[in-house]
Amino acid sequence: MSEVRWVPATQGDVFGQRIRELWTEQLGRRLDILVAGCGHGQTIEVDRVETRITGIDEDLPVLRASCEGRGDLDTRYIGDLRAAPLLPRTFDVVHAAFLLERVRHAELVLDRLVNALRPGGLLLIRMRDRATAYGFCDRLLPGRPRGLVWSWFAPDGAVGPLPAIYEQVASREGIHSYCLMRGLMIAEDYSGTSGPALRGPHARIARAVCRAVGRLSGDRLPATRDEIILVIRKPQNHFARLI
Repeated sequence: MSEVRWVPATQGDVFGQRIRELWTEQLGRRLDILVAGCGHGQTIEVDRVETRITGIDEDLPVLRASCEGRGDLDTRYIGDLRAAPLLPRTFDVVHAAFLLERVRHAELVLDRLVNALRPGGLLLIRMRDRATAYGFCDRLLPGRPRGLVWSWFAPDGAVGPLPAIYEQVASREGIHSYCLMRGLMIAEDYSGTSGPALRGPHARIARAVCRAVGRLSGDRLPATRDEIILVIRKPQNHFARLI
C-alpha cells in the first residue's frame, strides 16, 4: 500500500527509522548498505545500528572531491555506474539520493542497484521530480550558464553544479511504472521541497520563477514541491518483470 503525503525537507529521519526497523527484523545482524550517489553528500542516520557502507558515484571532479571527504564510507567506487562492481544480493539497503535525475541510462543503473539488493531489502530513493516547476527549470538550463547560475543561487556547501538529465524515470509516474514492472513494492511515497536554489541567497527569486512557471503551465508543473521521497521494498520472493 502506498502512502502519499507532503513532508518538509527537514524530515530526514524517515530512512533512518526504516533502517533501524530492518535491523531489528534481522535480529541485530550487521546491515550492508550501498550509498549510490555518495558524492552528493547526503548521509543516513544509522546510530546504534552496525553497518558496513559502500559508496558509488560518477567520476566527476566535484563528486570525487565530495566522496573522498566522507568519513562514513568503508569502501567506495568512482566511475561508470553501469560498470560498478555490484554483486547480486549483496546489500540489505540501497540508498540513492539525488542520483537518478543526473545520470544517463537511469533505468539500467536502477536495475543494477535492485539486482544488488537482497530479497526483503530496502531501496530508499530521494530525487528531484522532472514534473515540477523546479525540475523543469533545472533541466532546461543550458550547461554553460549552469555554473554561473549555480554560483549565484546555490547555498554554501552545496555540491554542484551537477548534470541535469531528468529521464522519464525521474518523476513520480516514471518511478511508479518502473516499480510495477520490476515487482517492487512502494511502501511509502512522500513529496518535499529541497531544491538548492530554494535554500540559497536568492531563494526569493527562485521561488518567484517557480511560481511563474507553475502558473504558465496551468499548474501541471507544481511549484509547491520538487522532490520525491520513496521507501521501496524488494519482495522476499522477487518475481521476474513481465515484458
